[in-house]
Amino acid sequence: MSDQVRSRTWLWIVIGGGAFFLFVLAVFTLLYLTVRSGQESSGLSSFGDKIGVVDLEGVILTPKTVVGQLKKFADDDSIKAIVLHVNSPGGGVAASEEIYREVKRIRDGEKGEKKKLIVASIETVGASGAYYISSATNKIYADNGSIVGSIGVIAQWVNYGELLKWAKLKDMTMKAGEFKDTGNPARDLTPAEQAYLQGLIDNMHSQFIQAVADGRKAKVEDIRAIANGKVWTGEQALPLKLIDSLGDFETAVKETAKSVHIKGEPQIVRPEKDRKTFLDLMAGDLSEYLPTREKLLEHHIGFYYLWK
Repeated sequence: MSDQVRSRTWLWIVIGGGAFFLFVLAVFTLLYLTVRSGQESSGLSSFGDKIGVVDLEGVILTPKTVVGQLKKFADDDSIKAIVLHVNSPGGGVAASEEIYREVKRIRDGEKGEKKKLIVASIETVGASGAYYISSATNKIYADNGSIVGSIGVIAQWVNYGELLKWAKLKDMTMKAGEFKDTGNPARDLTPAEQAYLQGLIDNMHSQFIQAVADGRKAKVEDIRAIANGKVWTGEQALPLKLIDSLGDFETAVKETAKSVHIKGEPQIVRPEKDRKTFLDLMAGDLSEYLPTREKLLEHHIGFYYLWK
């Protein structure tokens, strides 16, 4: 065997061995991180009193995940208090209301259930539906520059009537009931429909105001006076009594730990996140990710507690 061939052989052995070593290292690293993540998220790997942290992030479209996480921590005796970590502009009316009710149930211990301290820590934004939910906690923290408030309701839909005219198409609708196709995207609202929708929006707004007043233990007229859809910084929100204290997430956790008599550095527990791999997606139902005839035909009006 020539020296050149021998050199090439050793080169490939070194490259192959190095690649195999990196592969094994990557596998063990992933296994370690998975186990560690599971331990941190479940809170079952160690003893002692813990603070449960539930993230309320992004636009709130469904209450299922957050409500499930709150229930789990509420039922866990090792979790002494819950911090709702808020960074959301709000979202759907019904979704916000459902999470609000669960937070209030934990705070007040309804139906003979044991109370548990639950506080909100508003990071960048806690507006509209997110503030609605936060108002049900025992205490609200926000940074000086956090966006807080937006107590109001918005309804939105698309009107493509002019586009249909341009394309020389007509929308054909038959109905029984004057208001059955209110919000039809192919035409403008009638004055009667505008009044009808405004009545719905005003009623939702009144519910929002009442919920914040109940959550904050404030007078309805005081909340109504600032329920104009405006947002404020955390610094501005404090004298308006929309929040209780200025401070970041770390401050909220430390002060909450003291309130429930946890000595030293509190152990933080977060719910285990549902991680979907590419194989999970391929093996599961892909319909929620693909356009369907039903989705394309959807044109209903959306009502939101949302800051935009």
